[in-house]
Parts: sequence; C-alpha cells; structure tokens
Amino acid sequence: MRIDCNAFLGAYPWRRVPGTSPEALLRALDRSKIDVAWITHLPSLFWRDPTEGNAWLYETARGEQRFKPVPTVHPGLALWEQVLADAANAGAPAVRCDPTYLGLEPAGGEMRVLAAACGTARIPLLLAVRLEDGRQRHPNDRAAELPAAAVRALVRSDVDVRLIVTHADRSFIEEEPHVHIAADEGGIWWDICWIWGPPEDHLATLVDTVGVERFVFGTGQPLRLPENSVAKLDLLDLSADQRRAIESGNVKNLVAA
Repeated sequence: MRIDCNAFLGAYPWRRVPGTSPEALLRALDRSKIDVAWITHLPSLFWRDPTEGNAWLYETARGEQRFKPVPTVHPGLALWEQVLADAANAGAPAVRCDPTYLGLEPAGGEMRVLAAACGTARIPLLLAVRLEDGRQRHPNDRAAELPAAAVRALVRSDVDVRLIVTHADRSFIEEEPHVHIAADEGGIWWDICWIWGPPEDHLATLVDTVGVERFVFGTGQPLRLPENSVAKLDLLDLSADQRRAIESGNVKNLVAA
C-alpha cells in the first residue's frame, strides 16, 4: 500500500498548475500507483481565513474513499479549537498549519498552543518548509520558509507533539534532534518529496542516520510530480520492510498511536 500524506487540491495563486481538480488527482494516483492521498485545499492557504476551505475539503473527501482530508487550522483566529474538534470528529488523519503563510510567528505562543492541543487530541500537525523552490517563486510570494529552529522549538514544547514536516531537504533534517523514537511518544516525521535520491543519495544517508521509522511518503502534488517520490524509492537499495515502512507503515502507526 502507498499513502501520499502531502497532496493538494485547488488552484495555486502564483502560476498555472495543471492537475488540481479531484478528477486529475485521481488520475495521478492511478498513474503513480498511490492508494490513498491526504488532501489539503491549496487556495485556502493564501486566504485571510484558511478554514473557509475546510467545508469543501470535507465534502470532496466524503465523495472519494481514496481521499483523506487534512484541514487547515489557524490558531490566531477565534474558534480554532472547534476547527480542531471538527477535524477529529471527521476522522482527519492530520491537520495543517503553515505559520509563515498565515502571518504567525513559527514558534510563537499561538503555534505552541496549537501543537500542544494537537498532541492532546492525538492528531499529527503537518507543516511545510516551503511549497516551491525559491528561484521560481513569484515576486509577490513573500512567505518565508519555515525555520528549522521553529520546528525544534515546537517539538520540544510538549512531549505529545507529533509533527509531519514536508518539503524539507537533507540539511534541514540534519539540524533537528532525533528524539522520541516511538510513535506514541511524539517527535518529528519527514516526508520525502524534497530529499534528493540517487546519485546524491541524500535519502539513503538519512534513512541510515535518522532511521527509516522517521520517514513517510509524500509527493507535494500537483506542485510536484508524484513520480519523483516513487522513483527515489525505486532507485534505493531498500529492503521490502523498509520500503513498506516509508510508503505506508510509518504513517499508519503515527495515526493509530
């Protein structure tokens, strides 16, 4: 089984991106042999109130069993606790908050309170380091990249915090402490969409040094090609158990914990 924990639906404001509809995403899943996609409503990340996209997200996920909703929570807005409760009631596998896109201090009080609340609710919090390479970003796209120090502060703020950090590269990951190895103790998990595979072998090095149990399968589609993440695993010398862990086992354990 292959679970993509980092997929989007909807238009991107800074350039034309094909394949943003539910139907197009399903075709991409079929093409890449991905069984399940955790989906976020991409346009709402750029709205003043990103939670306004959650209703559409839930409705879309209810109509397709291969989609699992990852709603956005904004801890700087009123009633954000209800948004988190709604996610738990809807069976969402995770919630999302990208502080630099929402105008929040990445390791500030609001983010720490949200992280602790997610830990208490046993819901992983998903954050992206970046969505695009800085060299191709639109001049009006002023959101800063997520600082490694902020991830470090959030994961240390509460023992139950479980972060899924997407779009991180090797240098970012190697800045972080590798603690809380058991899924039920919290910590950080990394998706593989921005980690170089062969011939640089960054992913192979990280699997050896950090541990295979800390990596999950993510593509970043449609902003990135899903085949890229699949090819990295195809080209690595992984055992069947290691590959199974990255493709689905780790994220299943994380959600079930």
